[in-house]
Amino acid sequence: MADTEIYLFTGPEAGEKNDAISTIKEMAKKKNGTLDEYSYYANDVRVQDVISQLQNEGLFTAATFVTLRNVEVIKSKDDIELIAAWAKASASSPNTLVLVSDETSVDKKLENAVPSNHRKIFWEMFENRKPQWVRDFFRKNGFSVSDEAVDSILEMVENNTDSLRNECSKFFYCFEKGHQISSEDVDKILTHNREENAFTLFEALSDSSKSQKERFESGLEILQKIRLSKDSSGVALMAGLLYCFRQLRVWHEIHSRGAVGEKELRASGFSSKKNQTKYEMAARIWSSGAVSSIIAELSATDMNIRSTGNSFEDTYLIMLLYSIVMKNGLWPAEYEQDF
Repeated sequence: MADTEIYLFTGPEAGEKNDAISTIKEMAKKKNGTLDEYSYYANDVRVQDVISQLQNEGLFTAATFVTLRNVEVIKSKDDIELIAAWAKASASSPNTLVLVSDETSVDKKLENAVPSNHRKIFWEMFENRKPQWVRDFFRKNGFSVSDEAVDSILEMVENNTDSLRNECSKFFYCFEKGHQISSEDVDKILTHNREENAFTLFEALSDSSKSQKERFESGLEILQKIRLSKDSSGVALMAGLLYCFRQLRVWHEIHSRGAVGEKELRASGFSSKKNQTKYEMAARIWSSGAVSSIIAELSATDMNIRSTGNSFEDTYLIMLLYSIVMKNGLWPAEYEQDF
């Protein structure tokens, strides 16, 4: 008997995960013709409404395709049983449900509702694979790229292939095929035109040439710009900041062993002088212990945002910045007037 068209894709690698969803969607279109496509977040929709949509036959389309994200927040026994019951009863249904999470695991009973061959964890790309991924992406599209340009791109772009693909594609509209992308090109295309993101926020927060108050104010301004942009997801922002502070933890770890050579720095993800300077400045602000506290606060904030939805997202994010800059990773127990 054929498996029900239910899938579970977890892990932080958004690009490969989205590619897998697109592949399944194309297969469903070839099999069924037209599709009704829907995308929801688990903290913004009732599971019973999603299942009802999958159970109802469309009037004008042959099948329904639903992507349900942030499924790590689904903990209710009733919700999990609804999904499991639909999966069990719908082996012959043309409809598809794709469960998605940026976490590496979800509730075990929810996981068990999905056939093992329909489950996959998309792990973050290893640091040593990223430069080659960028080179290959440009090569496949008729361009070459210098080593310095690769380093600059990796410093600016979020840590997943989806973001890398989107940012690298911008060069294809600005240069003719056969052009070699240089660090100067990166400066023109990405640096001067880049939107604010987790990486620019981290850079502002870790600018040791500024006072604590100035860093907090800069962080708030950048946070506001991010929240007003098309990529305003608090969860995505948490993922980017977590990556930056985990890299800062690596910086502390390798320097705690004594003098560090260029080869070890590059192997640990600190390829360019600019990147090394950024983390050297950040290390002056936050000690190893403070970094551990900040990582814990980032994880806790991420969990709070996922569980409560959009209602208190801005409040959590502002309090998080206050904790990182003004309290070095300690969550304030009550309102404090620092300036």
